[in-house]
Formats: sequence, structure tokens, C-alpha cells
Amino acid sequence: MYISADDLEHLFDALSDVVFFIKDRDSRYTHANITLVRRLGLKDRGDIIGRRVEELFPSEFGESYSIQDAQVLNGEIINDQLELHLFPNSVPGWCLTFKRPLIESGNVLGLIGISRDLGHPDMRHPTYNRLQRMLNYMRDHYAEALRIDALANQASLSVAQLERHCLRVFKLTPRQLLAKVRIEAAMQLLKSKDSIAEVGLACGYTDQSAFTRQFKALVGMTPGNYRVFNIRQKG
Repeated sequence: MYISADDLEHLFDALSDVVFFIKDRDSRYTHANITLVRRLGLKDRGDIIGRRVEELFPSEFGESYSIQDAQVLNGEIINDQLELHLFPNSVPGWCLTFKRPLIESGNVLGLIGISRDLGHPDMRHPTYNRLQRMLNYMRDHYAEALRIDALANQASLSVAQLERHCLRVFKLTPRQLLAKVRIEAAMQLLKSKDSIAEVGLACGYTDQSAFTRQFKALVGMTPGNYRVFNIRQKG
């Protein structure tokens, strides 16, 4: 049985918490679900098809997404990439992004991808309370050099159990969870007059370049550009 790109597009229309897209070799959208259309503040698919991310997103994000597309079109596979999406028509939200090159007869013809909203943790899971205790500790001590085994101790779990249950409850690995906590703190501190280096240090990054790399990987722009973007949004 053959499922066409059009079939997939309509199937993903039913998922309000998932952005779905297909792009051609030139990174132009050929398919997009209604969720993406609405989050961009547009009326219908025709407003997206044939356009690149630079034409649809603020320039700070468009450049980052374009670089990511180029990597996939060169054959790279992106799995479970934690990202903060700042769509023009909606509040910021964390998601997990998956992208694959579309290959036929050895040639890359384009890419296909989804970004799934992170959503709420599974509060009914039997280890939720212990993991929440660990998360509270993480939020209180994110400026420190936190080790995964120390976090596991906070939850009274082994490292392997912590990894497994974190994925079940939060849909993230402990390292992704820590990165999310630190970057959220950094976004708040970047509203102050502290220097980029001071913000990075306050969030557990002793190396400013490492802070900048992770911030850009998760938010889509550098800390400095985010500060400018945030000021412009308020203005």
C-alpha cells in the first residue's frame, strides 16, 4: 500500500500538537499541516507552499532553521532535538524535532520532518514524585556542575532507571531536562543588564562559547540576538 505526501499531510492535520512539513531540495515547503499554518498566523497552506523558512519566520530564527535544513539535505538525520519554538502567532513552546532526508536512487530530493510539542509530564507514573523531587533540586542548583549520578540519588534511582523514567515522564533525557532548565533561566536573566558571560556563568556554563552554542541550538539564536529580539518584541 502506497501512502502519498498528500495523505500524510491530511493525516497530520488531525494533530494539533504536531507540526508536519516536507521540503524540496531547495528547502521550499511542498507540504505543511494545518497546525503549522495556524502557528504562523496564516490562513491556508497556499501561504506556505513554495516558500522558505526565511520568508516565514523572523530573521533570527529563519537563519538557524535554514542551517539545520542544509545539514539534513546533506544526509544528516535529526532525532529528538529539543527546541524552543517562537512562532510569530503563538506563545513560546518547547518541542522535539525530527528531520530525515528524502532519498530516491541515492539522491536527496528533499526532507521530511515533524516537531512535536513537549506537553505535560505524566503525573500518573509511579516514579513521578521522585522525579519531581529531582527536578526541584535541579531548579535550585542549575548553576552548579550537576552530575547525572547526583541527580539519580535525589530521585532514589540508579542512573539507568533515571534515564528510562525521565523519558517516560518528561519525554526528555536528564541532560535534556537540565539544558531546558538552564536555558529557561538564561532567557529570564537576559532581560537584565548582566553581560552574556555573567548570564552563562549564573546558569552553570563556565565557558561562554559553550553557553552560546547550547542556547543557539535550543532557542535558534545566540543569547545576544535573543536579547535584542526580546527588546524589539516589547517595543
